[in-house]
Amino acid sequence: MRRIPSSLATLTMVCLLTAACGGEQGGTDEAASTVGPSTGPSTASVLSQVSPEATPTSGAPSPEVKKAAPTTPPAAAPTTAAAAPVKAPLTCAHLAEARLGSSKTPYNGYPDYLPLAGGQWSGEDGATVTLQKPCGIGDLDGDGAEDAVGAVAIKTGGSGTFYTLAAWRNSGGLPVFRALTDLGDRTPVVSISVAGRKATVVWLTRSPSRGMAELDIKRTSVYKLSGSTLAEVSHTDAPYNP
Repeated sequence: MRRIPSSLATLTMVCLLTAACGGEQGGTDEAASTVGPSTGPSTASVLSQVSPEATPTSGAPSPEVKKAAPTTPPAAAPTTAAAAPVKAPLTCAHLAEARLGSSKTPYNGYPDYLPLAGGQWSGEDGATVTLQKPCGIGDLDGDGAEDAVGAVAIKTGGSGTFYTLAAWRNSGGLPVFRALTDLGDRTPVVSISVAGRKATVVWLTRSPSRGMAELDIKRTSVYKLSGSTLAEVSHTDAPYNP
């Protein structure tokens, strides 16, 4: 077998190694040269189309101001005129428990009022006051409430019986003493009516020439309230035959 010189063997190895290296370099260059720019859209462009960036603003976005809906004021409820207060009625029966007279307008000289009970009053002096049946109900003072006019008779132990007219105003359906006027001895009252802020009283009396027990006149007197008295404004007389 022929031996190859070592120098030649060494050169042959170098050449083989060089060719191998050149082949690898060439493959690399060829691979690099075949890779070109992509003709399809880039990833960045696709992302920009899917989710575009918001345009920055100079300040925070203003909150949306909601305008209040116009309100219409509720229609006022129709008002009705207030009804006039109803005056409590005053009746003749109320006078049976009324007060007669006052410190300013004393009855028969008594310094204070006399409290009637069941239509009567009895004093320590032996006097007896009795409410008479004739009574009139009507407005005397123009306040819209019906007042009362009645008659009382007092006996003091003698033969005389003295009659007096008395007026009570209506205070919530209760009688409050207002005024009085004396009629005289043994002059009974027949009837009382109230109308037009006046009281019309029919009572019996006598002519000046007659005795106390002789009644011959039926008098119709018209009274009007004046302060604390019932003032007679007129009267007419008619013959009376018992």
